Amino acid sequence: MSQQLQQEGYFGEFGGSFVPPELQEVLNYLSAQFYKFKDDPEYNEELRYYLREYVGRQSPLTYVQRLSEAWGGAKIYLKREDLNHTGAHKINNAIGQILLAKRMGAKRIIAETGAGQHGVATATACAMFDMECIIYMGAEDTRRQALNVFRMELLGATVVPVNKGQGRLKDAVDEALDDLVRNYKNTFYLLGSAVGPHPFPTMVKHFQSVISEESKRQILEKEGRLPDAIVACAGGGSNAIGAFAHYIDEPSVRLIGVEPDQAPSLTQGVPSIIHGFKCLVLLDEEGQPKKTYSIAAGLDYPGIGPEHSHLKVSGRAEYATVTNEEVLEAFQELSRTEGIIPALESAHAVAYAKKLAPTMRKDQILIVNLSGRGDKDVEQVFQMLKK
Repeated sequence: MSQQLQQEGYFGEFGGSFVPPELQEVLNYLSAQFYKFKDDPEYNEELRYYLREYVGRQSPLTYVQRLSEAWGGAKIYLKREDLNHTGAHKINNAIGQILLAKRMGAKRIIAETGAGQHGVATATACAMFDMECIIYMGAEDTRRQALNVFRMELLGATVVPVNKGQGRLKDAVDEALDDLVRNYKNTFYLLGSAVGPHPFPTMVKHFQSVISEESKRQILEKEGRLPDAIVACAGGGSNAIGAFAHYIDEPSVRLIGVEPDQAPSLTQGVPSIIHGFKCLVLLDEEGQPKKTYSIAAGLDYPGIGPEHSHLKVSGRAEYATVTNEEVLEAFQELSRTEGIIPALESAHAVAYAKKLAPTMRKDQILIVNLSGRGDKDVEQVFQMLKK
């Protein structure tokens, strides 16, 4: 079984599981349970129920006419993950994994979070299913996202600030993995991004693929054809892999991931092992994961999901960077033009769409995955613009 699971955990040369033997046993069991339940009719019926009645799916695919006209070129649609309960795509995966944890008899849930959206989604799911919830968050991120820290605590979670390293997302993942190694007998690690050792990237993609499953159906209903391009921000890569999933086998659709220019794992990274899996990683002169920075805490990671690494190397997907200035401009422009305040993470995708759309014809279609709403970022943006 373990060799088969190892093989299933690879995307080309990327992925795998490079962890201590005792943790590998836990991951093998998790893999077996995931593959057992992912096609189980009763499990999927319960998952669909909560996605519909609790999360509020399906999320709309909104044609933004004023923005399309302002930028010229392509017809722009936004996939509105910002309208989900808790305000981002993260809840899709949190519900899927919490239902798995319930079936595995887990009572203690741990998670990592950067921008806080995955932490809020996990705390929300734990509150609903009456489970103990511990969230690891970089100390720097707890300061940047103080409102989300309060939300998590309000939902009954214990937020543990991580002071090691830069006090950011990478350091929170380190602590969560350490906790899992220590407490694997009674703990379920609800990992939020498409990273980590197998089966996490495969699980997260499975639960986030609902995004592209819906958008594909919706665009065919609205336009009678597939889009010409999909654009999504990429930090660890969960919203992007969800937005891409059902189009990967559609070669006519361009897949474009957008990174911060100060954390360009896909555009400048090299193959290496981080957090128990192989992916493209930004390394310093000593071969250690490089210090990164993004104004969007959820994109502040020196690695990327293994499937994104494979999509980049194989040429199936394209990856680009945008500057902080471009992101802030896009954040304001979408707010003013369409009355939609995006998360800073999502504003990276919007910023790139602003450059891409004018290069496309008016009869072409561009879908931008709006991974989350910007309530959590308004104060941070206010302070930055004031300066």
